[in-house]
Amino acid sequence: MGKIKSIEYFRVLPRWLFVKITDEHDNYGWGEATLEGHSQAVEGCLDAMIQRFVGYEADNIEHLWQTAHRHSFYRGGPVLMSALAGIDIALWDLLSRRLGLPLHVLLGGAVRHKVKVYSWIGGDRPRDVEAAAKERYAQGFRAVKMNATEDVDWLDSPKALETSVERCRIVKSVGLDVGLDFHGRLHKPMAKQLAKALEPHRPLFIEEPLLSEHYEGIKQLSGLTTIPIALGERLYSRWDVKRFLHDTSIDILQPDISHCGGISEIRRIASMAEAYDVALAPHCPLGPIALAACVQVAMCTPNFTIQEMGLTIHYNTEHEGGAYDIKNYIKDAGVWDVREGYVEGLKGPGLGVEVDEEEVRRVAKTANAWPPKGFVGPDGSIREW
Repeated sequence: MGKIKSIEYFRVLPRWLFVKITDEHDNYGWGEATLEGHSQAVEGCLDAMIQRFVGYEADNIEHLWQTAHRHSFYRGGPVLMSALAGIDIALWDLLSRRLGLPLHVLLGGAVRHKVKVYSWIGGDRPRDVEAAAKERYAQGFRAVKMNATEDVDWLDSPKALETSVERCRIVKSVGLDVGLDFHGRLHKPMAKQLAKALEPHRPLFIEEPLLSEHYEGIKQLSGLTTIPIALGERLYSRWDVKRFLHDTSIDILQPDISHCGGISEIRRIASMAEAYDVALAPHCPLGPIALAACVQVAMCTPNFTIQEMGLTIHYNTEHEGGAYDIKNYIKDAGVWDVREGYVEGLKGPGLGVEVDEEEVRRVAKTANAWPPKGFVGPDGSIREW
């Protein structure tokens, strides 16, 4: 046992927010509190949590989690839950490091020895997908995800969807499975059409076919298509997830470990999903600490199916020529090597990666926050991004 001596956070390129917790015996752990486009808000929340939780017992992870969540009065949401996630992940890393065990051992032990993964192609306005798909295949991936469309109006010409179907066909011809991320960009009139048009091409899943707040529309859409429906990155707790499981409107749940309160909460969400025969495929186009935490959860979660991996994702390559990616900030980048669609399970103590603290502190000195993105239609109106 040891009390928390310090909680630090580090904003690093391209768009990540890392957390380090040290106890009074100089044991330490790392977490990730990334909330894309809202780093400053999470940093402000972390400042308040630092004042609150320095001096707490570092091993009492659940008590700290419950205190942060239930004694806040205003609960949940992306900012609070991302800040809590960074602390929660770091505390689990600290505890398992101190015990000299991989984190998944503390969570019940391994149910698999390697983890199926997919990566991204195509960018925000998907293009050149054939060359990108071939490159991913050569890297060892056997599944990818891409944005299904560019920006689309509430009711647009059906022609706006034709290229989406063609891209899906092209990528599958390379020998890859492909998930199509609608990204909440489409509204119901267009989402219904696109799902039907894609059905003969059998994508791996369609993600966020509508924004998560349209739970009644997602339930309706689930009755119109045989394609598995995935969502969850904009659900921040088991209470947010509950409605979709009860409605039996989704097939794959995609909570983000850095948005939903960390390892403690994603484990509870996974167990809820298992009871409804829903698979877990965590959202993670984020940094290496979040990804390592996801891999640890995947190794001990029976209903886990596939892990998103942000290797050279377009958000990373936009900054300084892609100088910062998931192979930065850790000392053994080889843990992210992909072979026949899998990465090996992480076997080292804690999260299973060694953070390069010198690089983290150096980059954090000058890193700017990543700004939110958006689309504007030709008439000047706001469109979903």
